[in-house]
Amino acid sequence: MGIELTPNQALDIWCRAAVDGVRRDAPDLSARQLALLLLVYMTEGPHTVRGLSETLNISKPAVTRAIDRLSKLDLVRRKSDENDRRSVLIQRTVKGSIFLREYSEIVASAALASTA
Repeated sequence: MGIELTPNQALDIWCRAAVDGVRRDAPDLSARQLALLLLVYMTEGPHTVRGLSETLNISKPAVTRAIDRLSKLDLVRRKSDENDRRSVLIQRTVKGSIFLREYSEIVASAALASTA
């Protein structure tokens, strides 16, 4: 049982969270990069470029570009799959966990402000 939101309330929460996210001293991620990061952290692995590509219904090169950026920021890391050397696993990092914990606090704060 969840809280029922109107479309405008949902957009208000998203807007507040996006604005607060941009204001903080943290990496500015695209929607695609954030979606990939959330999938890696919020869904069961193992995660591969192919699997993430299929889940998001976007090309493997698009996933690779987003993972390149997230890797440079140390929000995820690549690791060779020991069972299949052709496959690369996308893994979580401590820095990525901290980034999303802080972002979740921004979203929660935005939701409270919007529904108050």
